[in-house]
Amino acid sequence: MTDVGLKLYAFADEAGSSVSEQIAAMKRNGLDGVELRDTEYGSVSDLSPAQAKEISKKLSDEGLRVWSLGSPLGKIGITAPFEPELERLKRTVETAHILGSKNIRMFSFYIPRGEEPEKYRSEVLDRLHEMARVAGGTGVTLCHENEKGIYGENDVRCLEILNEVPEIAGVFDPANFIQSKVETLSAWELLKSRTKYLHIKDALPDGRVVPAGCGAGHVKEIVADYRAMGGCALTVEPHLTVFSGLGALEREGERSQVGEVYTYPDRNSAFDAACKVLRTIL
Repeated sequence: MTDVGLKLYAFADEAGSSVSEQIAAMKRNGLDGVELRDTEYGSVSDLSPAQAKEISKKLSDEGLRVWSLGSPLGKIGITAPFEPELERLKRTVETAHILGSKNIRMFSFYIPRGEEPEKYRSEVLDRLHEMARVAGGTGVTLCHENEKGIYGENDVRCLEILNEVPEIAGVFDPANFIQSKVETLSAWELLKSRTKYLHIKDALPDGRVVPAGCGAGHVKEIVADYRAMGGCALTVEPHLTVFSGLGALEREGERSQVGEVYTYPDRNSAFDAACKVLRTIL
């Protein structure tokens, strides 16, 4: 049993590409809803109003909610043109309203390989301030996720972002910190007061993704502390098999390592296993 106030969500596109497949996976695992990322219509940030309304109806008919939009906003190079990203943000906020989501997951821009992130500090913060301005007053919170290769890939720069742009909340992903060579418990202590919700994903020290609690992410301890603080939302992000959309989520030339020790016959089996492990942790 989970706490009454605790809600469990998932990146259900890891179970299936279509909304119907995702609904089946969530219902099968007793989840409260979805962090919507991709469907048969493509990225959540590229949905038309009509597509968003269709998805919203399908989910609400099954008693499922959209907790957050797992957008790719900010997952572009810091030197790439920014105006198209702002326009995409505006559309994503409109989509959030249609889907009833109060949160949009986003990132803080890829830094050119071999260059010091601090060189781009001012540009990153200027862009994030502008994104916060666009989202301001809409009732939707921008939630920054740590991710390898972006400005906010480590705990210190994540805190800097959250302090400099206080309108933005934090998403804490243990596996992503491991892949960025950051110790997760110290990162949690630094960021927990600014963290809105957790991504449940774990990894071995070499970066291979494994079921939660089986890696170096201290997921059990972090989840326990988050719950003790009154935290109420967890998003399962299995990454236990190489699903069809994984390549589109990462920078060109990079690839997540998936732990060969934990292999599953298909996407649904991997998704179900990740949900079961979280239930065990709870």
